[in-house]
Amino acid sequence: MNSNEIEIHKELKKYFGFSQFKGLQEQVITSILGKTNTFVIMPTGGGKSLCYQLPALIQEGTAIVVSPLIALMKNQVDAIRSLSSENGIAHVLNSSLTKTEIAQVKKDITSGLTKLLYVAPESLTKEEYVAFLQSVPISFVAIDEAHCISEWGHDFRPEYRNLRNIIKQLGKVPIIGLTATATPKVQEDILKNLDMADANTFKASFNRPNLYYEVRTKTKNIESDIIRFIKQHKGKSGIIYCLSRKKVESIAEVLQVNGISAVPYHAGLDAKTRAKHQDMFLMEDVDVVVATIAFGMGIDKPDVRFVIHHDIPKSLESYYQETGRAGRDGGEGHCLAYYSYKDVEKLEKFMSGKPVAEQEIGFALLQEVVAYAETSMSRRKFLLHYFGEEFDSENGEGADMDDNVRNPKHKVEAKEQVVKLLEIVRDTKHIYKSKEIVFTLIGRINAVIKAHKTDTQPYFGSGSDHDEKYWMALLRQVLVTGLLSKDIETYGVIKITQEGLDFIKNPVSFMMSEDHEYTEADDETIVTGGKSSGTADEVLTGMLRELRKKVAKKLGVPPFVVFQDPSIEDMALKYPITIQELYNIHGVGEGKAKKYGSEFVALISRYVEDNDIIRPDDLVVKSTGVNSANKLYIIQNIDRKLPLSDIASAKGLSMDALIKEMEQIVYSGTKLNIKYWLDDILDDDQQEEIHDYFMESESDKIEDALKEFDGDYDIDELRLMRIKFISEVAN
Repeated sequence: MNSNEIEIHKELKKYFGFSQFKGLQEQVITSILGKTNTFVIMPTGGGKSLCYQLPALIQEGTAIVVSPLIALMKNQVDAIRSLSSENGIAHVLNSSLTKTEIAQVKKDITSGLTKLLYVAPESLTKEEYVAFLQSVPISFVAIDEAHCISEWGHDFRPEYRNLRNIIKQLGKVPIIGLTATATPKVQEDILKNLDMADANTFKASFNRPNLYYEVRTKTKNIESDIIRFIKQHKGKSGIIYCLSRKKVESIAEVLQVNGISAVPYHAGLDAKTRAKHQDMFLMEDVDVVVATIAFGMGIDKPDVRFVIHHDIPKSLESYYQETGRAGRDGGEGHCLAYYSYKDVEKLEKFMSGKPVAEQEIGFALLQEVVAYAETSMSRRKFLLHYFGEEFDSENGEGADMDDNVRNPKHKVEAKEQVVKLLEIVRDTKHIYKSKEIVFTLIGRINAVIKAHKTDTQPYFGSGSDHDEKYWMALLRQVLVTGLLSKDIETYGVIKITQEGLDFIKNPVSFMMSEDHEYTEADDETIVTGGKSSGTADEVLTGMLRELRKKVAKKLGVPPFVVFQDPSIEDMALKYPITIQELYNIHGVGEGKAKKYGSEFVALISRYVEDNDIIRPDDLVVKSTGVNSANKLYIIQNIDRKLPLSDIASAKGLSMDALIKEMEQIVYSGTKLNIKYWLDDILDDDQQEEIHDYFMESESDKIEDALKEFDGDYDIDELRLMRIKFISEVAN
């Protein structure tokens, strides 16, 4: 070591207590001390802030640190103050300060006491501050979260664009740009905008070998799945990200009700509550924070053990940054994201109101997220490739920390189907969104297709040998490979690319991942709130079905009247052995449990004893009871024979949503007498015909009833009749 190196090692030990640098830190610090412009790309948890804190502490003058978040500055200032006996060593300069506090900051800078001054970019534009900073010695300017400069970055801030002009006014001071995530495109943008093409660039590897990446299908029972996951990681710290404040609140509530210590965090809470919840998490008074993306910037908690994305994020940069908050100490970090294409469409809808240029970027970023979620290759390789880094998925560090590598998806050849799909896009002349393209393939007519007379074309229905789900999945996989593209200007319209046209002329193998169950759970399971994910005990399921048949026969009703299939499967998953526990089974309310439950719990109880089964008492997901007010209102007003349309509008529900609520009420054992409403829609003979159908049917599925009656009745009539039937026969 030369004397300089010995010197900075001594300072590192003196201020931070470390005996050696991590990764690229030492090279970066040497570059800064040499007064050269420096650009640092270092993943979250790589020790980025030390790169500018140490040189600031040992150089003459004050270093200015530009940072986008007030909470983040406060956090860092506290950390630096703890290293020194002088409070004035680090200060914040932003809109939250009083006149007196501002005077104190200026005094400490002038006297040479302050080594680090954290400022928000907005504060730097104030003329009085610029004039003051021109009068004092500045060691360098560090721009943290530098990706905010680039509109291709995931967190673009227009006020960052002007930083270069302001820094120029401070004289010739070196600039240090730092970011934890930047694709090659963003890096180029940052260097250009800060006018520092000559900068020494240091790029650390983006690979975090201790993080395990997993993507699961988002179904109706996501809450039970999350609770089960957290209970398997009992006592460990985790963050759950949601896109909306409303979702944050409701998930936090569900977790609390189910005995998990969790707090919400979002911009709608007042600053005091936010700070309190953040501290509770840092101090380990709670295990889980449910948050919008605002949470976690600069939160230096090394032992976050899992990060769950309830909703898919808007870009892979955001995803990388948010997952990067797990396992900063090098210990385990489980990154679990839930994905459904519906969420993506929701995000696309939000974007369609923005200026075209912004939409274009937004769509491109979102397409990458879809590609990541649906890929069957190593997720780590995919992510690192996105950040311009190659990864050896055989021998690279952390190669097996990935659901796709551990459970490879089955693939099937789909060359001919891809050609068929591309030809339909070409021949329908780029007018359709994905739904209409798929409908054209399977031969289903809707108003749009009729208007364009597509149903009269020879190719209409040419793909009917596969179902809608198959074509949707294939369409998305083909989009990801770039044979098709989504048009920006006309939101969501699918177009064929030059590569796609070449593919039609000269088709090559196209392996489609068969594991494409990225759809919402089948609608029919809604009635009972969906099935529990998890695996039911098949032997017990069989026994319960036999018993259900016997009970149904004795009562002269179809089996589904006693308990629906999802309820039977849930019993075989949770093993309820008292009537009380039966209330917590999907689709079984108090009424139903008391009416039919005793034989079922007796059977389960014997089975549990005979087979020494350890019951998962923690699998019973309690609901927050948010809907109980609705439930009561519906029951009372149906008793008063109020028109269903009035009940729906009074509660702000669509007719479909009201029918869903009514289905849940009757399926869990409560009577609803809606004959008064049905009498206006169907005559007695029609009602009797549908009643007899349900009485003799093996299943209560609405699709089966629709097929049986072949267009005589619409879906709402059948659903309402099913409610009447269950209410009379079962309850």
